[in-house]
Amino acid sequence: MANIKSAKKRIKVIEKKTARNRRIKSIVKTAIRRFEEALVAGNFEEAKNKFRYAEKKIAQAAAKGTFHKNTASRKVARLAKRLNDAIKQAM
Repeated sequence: MANIKSAKKRIKVIEKKTARNRRIKSIVKTAIRRFEEALVAGNFEEAKNKFRYAEKKIAQAAAKGTFHKNTASRKVARLAKRLNDAIKQAM
Protein backbone atom coordinates (compact mmCIF):
# COMPACT_ATOMS: atom_id res chain seq x y z
CA MET A 1 0.00 0.00 0.00
CA ALA A 2 1.20 3.47 -0.86
CA ASN A 3 2.35 5.80 1.92
CA ILE A 4 2.65 9.01 -0.06
CA LYS A 5 -0.49 11.10 -0.41
CA SER A 6 -0.14 11.62 -4.17
CA ALA A 7 0.38 7.89 -4.71
CA LYS A 8 -2.82 7.15 -2.75
CA LYS A 9 -4.68 9.61 -4.99
CA ARG A 10 -3.27 7.99 -8.14
CA ILE A 11 -4.52 4.60 -6.92
CA LYS A 12 -8.03 6.02 -6.55
CA VAL A 13 -7.89 7.67 -9.97
CA ILE A 14 -6.65 4.46 -11.61
CA GLU A 15 -9.47 2.48 -9.99
CA LYS A 16 -12.04 4.91 -11.40
CA LYS A 17 -10.51 4.80 -14.88
CA THR A 18 -10.29 1.01 -14.78
CA ALA A 19 -13.97 0.76 -13.81
CA ARG A 20 -14.97 3.15 -16.62
CA ASN A 21 -12.89 1.24 -19.17
CA ARG A 22 -14.45 -2.05 -18.03
CA ARG A 23 -17.95 -0.62 -18.49
CA ILE A 24 -17.16 0.75 -21.92
CA LYS A 25 -15.52 -2.50 -23.08
CA SER A 26 -18.50 -4.47 -21.85
CA ILE A 27 -20.88 -2.25 -23.81
CA VAL A 28 -18.77 -2.65 -26.96
CA LYS A 29 -18.53 -6.45 -26.57
CA THR A 30 -22.29 -6.70 -26.09
CA ALA A 31 -22.93 -4.57 -29.19
CA ILE A 32 -20.58 -6.75 -31.26
CA ARG A 33 -22.17 -9.94 -29.92
CA ARG A 34 -25.68 -8.74 -30.80
CA PHE A 35 -24.50 -7.81 -34.29
CA GLU A 36 -23.01 -11.27 -34.77
CA GLU A 37 -26.17 -12.95 -33.49
CA ALA A 38 -28.30 -11.02 -35.99
CA LEU A 39 -25.84 -11.91 -38.75
CA VAL A 40 -25.90 -15.63 -37.94
CA ALA A 41 -29.71 -15.56 -37.82
CA GLY A 42 -29.68 -14.22 -41.37
CA ASN A 43 -31.58 -11.06 -40.45
CA PHE A 44 -29.59 -8.58 -42.53
CA GLU A 45 -31.73 -5.50 -41.85
CA GLU A 46 -31.34 -6.01 -38.12
CA ALA A 47 -27.65 -6.78 -38.61
CA LYS A 48 -27.20 -3.46 -40.41
CA ASN A 49 -28.84 -1.62 -37.51
CA LYS A 50 -26.74 -3.53 -34.99
CA PHE A 51 -23.63 -2.75 -37.04
CA ARG A 52 -24.36 0.98 -36.93
CA TYR A 53 -24.88 0.80 -33.17
CA ALA A 54 -21.68 -1.21 -32.65
CA GLU A 55 -19.74 1.20 -34.86
CA LYS A 56 -21.02 4.13 -32.79
CA LYS A 57 -20.07 2.50 -29.50
CA ILE A 58 -16.60 1.58 -30.77
CA ALA A 59 -16.04 5.17 -31.92
CA GLN A 60 -17.16 6.47 -28.53
CA ALA A 61 -14.76 4.08 -26.79
CA ALA A 62 -11.92 5.34 -28.98
CA ALA A 63 -12.85 8.95 -28.22
CA LYS A 64 -12.70 8.24 -24.48
CA GLY A 65 -9.30 6.56 -24.84
CA THR A 66 -10.45 3.05 -23.98
CA PHE A 67 -9.35 1.83 -27.41
CA HIS A 68 -6.63 3.24 -29.61
CA LYS A 69 -8.08 4.84 -32.73
CA ASN A 70 -6.43 2.26 -34.99
CA THR A 71 -7.81 -0.58 -32.89
CA ALA A 72 -11.29 0.92 -33.14
CA SER A 73 -10.90 1.35 -36.90
CA ARG A 74 -9.75 -2.26 -37.27
CA LYS A 75 -12.70 -3.57 -35.25
CA VAL A 76 -15.18 -1.59 -37.37
CA ALA A 77 -13.52 -2.71 -40.60
CA ARG A 78 -13.72 -6.37 -39.59
CA LEU A 79 -17.39 -6.06 -38.67
CA ALA A 80 -18.13 -4.31 -41.97
CA LYS A 81 -16.32 -7.03 -43.88
CA ARG A 82 -18.33 -9.74 -42.12
CA LEU A 83 -21.58 -7.91 -42.89
CA ASN A 84 -20.71 -7.37 -46.56
CA ASP A 85 -19.52 -10.97 -47.03
CA ALA A 86 -22.70 -12.34 -45.44
CA ILE A 87 -24.90 -10.17 -47.67
CA LYS A 88 -22.97 -11.27 -50.78
CA GLN A 89 -23.33 -14.96 -49.87
CA ALA A 90 -27.06 -14.55 -49.36
CA MET A 91 -27.52 -13.23 -52.89
